[in-house]
Amino acid sequence: MTEETKPTTEEVEKLLIDKPSDFKFHAAYMAYSETWDKLTTPETKAELNDLLKSLSKGEMSYSSFYRTIDEYRRHGSKHYEYPRERIETQRKRDWRQKQTRSQRNSRHRGRH
Repeated sequence: MTEETKPTTEEVEKLLIDKPSDFKFHAAYMAYSETWDKLTTPETKAELNDLLKSLSKGEMSYSSFYRTIDEYRRHGSKHYEYPRERIETQRKRDWRQKQTRSQRNSRHRGRH
C-alpha cells in the first residue's frame, strides 16, 4: 500500500481580483499580472500576491505598490526566469574602420 506524497512546495496561484471599472486598480493589476507571469519561485509569487492583497484592501498606496513591483522587475536576475544581459553595441563608423583595417592587413599578408 503506497501513499502518494504531495510536493513539498505548495503551488501559488495567481490572484484574480481585477477591477476593470477602477482604472487605477486595473492598471496595477496588469503590472502585477505581467510580473507574476515572469517569476519562477513560489516564495516571490506569494510576496507579489501579498502586495496585491494589501493594495486591494487599501493598506498600501499605489506609489508604494509600484515602487515595490519595480524592484521585482529591475532585479531580473534575482526573480525572473531569464536574467537580463548587457547588449554591447558599436558605432557604424568604428565598425567600418575595423573592417577596412582587417581587409587591408589581409591583402598585405597575401603578398609575402
